[in-house]
Amino acid sequence: MTTPRDLLIVAMDVESSRPLERGDLSLALAGAEVIDLLGAGAVTLDGERIVPGYRPALADDLLEQAASSLVGQAPYETVDDWLWRRGRGLHGVYLAALESEGQLTRERRRWKPFDAGRVGLADSADRRRAVSRWTGQEPVLAALAAAVGIREEGTEDSPGVADDAVATVLAAVDDAVRHLRFERQRRAIDEAAFDNVWRGDGG
Repeated sequence: MTTPRDLLIVAMDVESSRPLERGDLSLALAGAEVIDLLGAGAVTLDGERIVPGYRPALADDLLEQAASSLVGQAPYETVDDWLWRRGRGLHGVYLAALESEGQLTRERRRWKPFDAGRVGLADSADRRRAVSRWTGQEPVLAALAAAVGIREEGTEDSPGVADDAVATVLAAVDDAVRHLRFERQRRAIDEAAFDNVWRGDGG
């Protein structure tokens, strides 16, 4: 398993402090990919720029795709640029991968034979490993989960992240999610104002 997969499993398995947004999760999944690539030695950070390095064999297909899509020439890509580029629709990509691997189940209703059903997590070793990592308050997973609004008791006492490069990625994820949340709120306010004017409520 990888950090992005663990994060998605936790997002589906744990109660959140607010409704989870696919865009937020996609940004966090892209950040989790960078963290795993750092751990594998496939990239380093030069300030905030992702520098491809040694390409080890990566057992995970999606992580391999991530490594293959890195910008390979100077001045390279910033972590923030990566999050927005790689993160577009990434939640759906990982969800489809889990389903194709039999990690998800669908609860079909007998009275709705054409309904795709509600998606849930299958009882699997991968799920148990992700939950173990979560309940063990592993700091990287906890920080990514906090960025998207997943709640866990006692996270304030969790150990911090010692690696400066990983901390840089986590800070970029947090900033990107905050920016996306702000844009969503601004768009909602603009749409509400337009609706009021259209109905004649705006004076």
